[in-house]
Amino acid sequence: MNEQESRFEMKQEKGKSKLKGFLMTLSAGVIGSALTLTVTPHLDYFNQETSALYQDTEVKSSEGEVLPVAQMSTTTSLADTIEYASQAIVGIVNLQQQQNQFRQGSEAVENGTGSGVIFKKADEETYIVTNNHVIEGANEIEVSLHNGKKVSAEIIGTDPLTDIAVLKIHENVDAPILEFGDSSILRTGDQVLAIGNPLGLDLSRTVTQGIVSGVERTIALTTSAGEWDLNVIQTDAAINPGNSGGALINTAGQVIGINSLKISENGIEGLGFAIPSNEVLPIINELIKSGQVARPYVGVGLASLEEIPPFYLQQLPSLVTQGAIVTSVDPNSAAAEVGLQVEDILVSIEGEAINRSIDLRKYLYTKYSIGDKVKIEFYRQGELKSVDLSLTSNQLLN
Repeated sequence: MNEQESRFEMKQEKGKSKLKGFLMTLSAGVIGSALTLTVTPHLDYFNQETSALYQDTEVKSSEGEVLPVAQMSTTTSLADTIEYASQAIVGIVNLQQQQNQFRQGSEAVENGTGSGVIFKKADEETYIVTNNHVIEGANEIEVSLHNGKKVSAEIIGTDPLTDIAVLKIHENVDAPILEFGDSSILRTGDQVLAIGNPLGLDLSRTVTQGIVSGVERTIALTTSAGEWDLNVIQTDAAINPGNSGGALINTAGQVIGINSLKISENGIEGLGFAIPSNEVLPIINELIKSGQVARPYVGVGLASLEEIPPFYLQQLPSLVTQGAIVTSVDPNSAAAEVGLQVEDILVSIEGEAINRSIDLRKYLYTKYSIGDKVKIEFYRQGELKSVDLSLTSNQLLN
């Protein structure tokens, strides 16, 4: 191994400067909101659950966190359950400032519509959960209630990686809240219903029916926070543009998922996906508490080697065929402190192979905690090196 490594040499400095220029471009452009596998988020049709007549009270622990409740049997008719639950489904309008070409200045223009779920009330405040992609980039957010009333909402917190956002209305609105059920007990074949606003607010609170087609599915996403493998529930209940952020409910009227994605390819039908309630709950509780989700942070921008054109790969060690190349380093991060540099190729963390850029993020968020010390191995100019760094919090960035 050492003999092979000794034969690795980086090409001329000219080649390195070309690679570095490309990496800077890639670092700036790799972030986006498209989804892989032609999976599309359903913000609106331009661009783009429910409750067994529960009392209008929130379910919470002694610390005020929203918790799931056990599925309850009910003799209430499905129509009654849907009628009640639909009142907690809202329309969300994403308004963004755009220049008016006919007169000076800018104005708020509708950029898309989606759905949301009222899940909590406290004093004179009402909380709504929706998808991050529904409200991303908004300058203003307008919420349409079941009675036709339109109110403004503020963003309490967002988590682009899991596509969850929490909004707050500064009044106790005339609408019920929906409880969260336990998504871990779902089985393939369980009956579910999706409630939302497909194709905009004209078809608000549309209900579609289906079954759970699969549990513990994984969908690869590219989000504004980077690549991520999202755990989802698969359903054949119709989910269309505008349904994003709406509720997937069980027959007891409990929210067991937040509708988020569907496969939109010619000839493919009945492949919709929702974020499980047990994944949503810890996110919304943390967003309410601190406005963001605290995760371990290294401080590097990454790209998989497979994303680098072959022309630039000619400048890299020939035996390094997998890994994540550093495209940027946060100067105030642990990565900068231990000396990681642009063009370093990360290949392992604590002995776990890093084959793609997403691997590092996955290990950090599922196996490690803020404050943990980890060993990262990397190649620099053909030489295998390692550093030990202490993981900080991404919240320190804001």
